[in-house]
Amino acid sequence: MLAVELQARIGTLDIEVDLAVGEGPLVLAGPNGSGKTSLLLLILGLLPPDRGRVAIDSDVLFDSSRGIDLPPEERGLGYVPQDYALFPHLNVLENVAFGLESRRTAAPDVDRRRRVDSLLEEMEIASLRRREPRLLSGGEKQRVALARALAPQPRALLLDEPLAALDVSARRQVRVFLAKYLAGLQIPAIVVTHNAADAIALGTQMAILEQGKLVQRGTYAQMKAQPQTPFVAELMGSFPTKT
Repeated sequence: MLAVELQARIGTLDIEVDLAVGEGPLVLAGPNGSGKTSLLLLILGLLPPDRGRVAIDSDVLFDSSRGIDLPPEERGLGYVPQDYALFPHLNVLENVAFGLESRRTAAPDVDRRRRVDSLLEEMEIASLRRREPRLLSGGEKQRVALARALAPQPRALLLDEPLAALDVSARRQVRVFLAKYLAGLQIPAIVVTHNAADAIALGTQMAILEQGKLVQRGTYAQMKAQPQTPFVAELMGSFPTKT
């Protein structure tokens, strides 16, 4: 269980969120500027909260009242940013392996190789292992970034607009793959999006963030039946059936 209770002022936006995420994906949707990306960065420890607490099960990552603030590399969180942030000078294999090499306690070389090979097969990109990021399609880059985030076996996964950089055709194809993959995860995952089709496809549970506050949480059917704000009604109405 990933438990997040945070308050922070980011620019002119006041963020105040109390959220618990169990096993599997939670889709965090909301309009542009609502604080979705900022919330992920607060959880990761890349932005400083004013107060609050972040914990995974009984392990506390941040607690302002107790003076606990683990650095990002010690939080055990996997992260895929919107632009994927692949290292241009490293090939696919080296990008995925970087996540393991940067761990505080490095695994033996043979275990690292097995883990990387397993992920390349799992993401269906084993044939691309020697290819540089500039030669990859958008969908291929997304899979490499996801493999890199999962390489150190994180305790929770955060994805920021994972399909936003793709064209319409690639977006549909990668959406199917990602939805199936996330459904099988046995760790908490937060998937940020503002796209209705992505939101409905990528997770059963959804939470809506507006102006830094969670305004509604539930399933697609619950929100469509009883939207709590005009934005929720608009989001649900823009994609009338789950596919």
